[in-house]
Amino acid sequence: MTSVERKAVIDAAKSAGAREAYLLDEPMAAAIGVGLPICDPQGSMIVDMGGGTSEIAVISLGGIVVNKSLRIAGDEMDMEIVNYAKNKYNLLLGEKTAEDIKFCLGNVIEFEDEAKQKAIFRGRDLKSGLPRSIEVAPSEIREALKQPIYCIIDAVKDAIEETPAELVPDILKNGITLAGGTSLLRGLDKLMSFELKVPVTVAPDPMTCVVKGCGKVLDDLALLEKVRLRS
Repeated sequence: MTSVERKAVIDAAKSAGAREAYLLDEPMAAAIGVGLPICDPQGSMIVDMGGGTSEIAVISLGGIVVNKSLRIAGDEMDMEIVNYAKNKYNLLLGEKTAEDIKFCLGNVIEFEDEAKQKAIFRGRDLKSGLPRSIEVAPSEIREALKQPIYCIIDAVKDAIEETPAELVPDILKNGITLAGGTSLLRGLDKLMSFELKVPVTVAPDPMTCVVKGCGKVLDDLALLEKVRLRS
């Protein structure tokens, strides 16, 4: 976000009636919500994967040292499932159906119990225009999600490579924390840990980390002053 965009957001908030308005980077808010030691002289890494974007950050001494943002997250994965159904089965799915299937069958690695897992693609046949249902297996959803998942993993790898050398041991020791709804995909933490050779954990209640972080900052004005974005 540029300084002009930041000012525009603050002006909009004040025009809506706010006496004061402050901006906070989303990964910073998520890290605070998780309880990472963001003000300590050590590196903490968080990957916040929401609907529209994935935000990757290395934080130390109350500031973001490395930050990457990519427009690949939950919504993009839903569209990959929609495209998979269209290309393989000539079936048009709604995005909500694709999202439901993603969380039902979205095993990003193979699990022993997945042979018992099945879900139904329910959509419209693109040839006849009539409703049609097809049973699908987790392996198919894994294939559909492979490209966006690895785009995120590659971006995390790039962020680690750009991290100052003195902070890398902290990441190797403390690992990476995943936040946001997309982090709930089964096996994502394990796959990311395998590919990056770094411990990876999913935050408790990952969908509320950003909101909790904003709440903590509002209760601690000294912290707010330290971590807020300057317009």
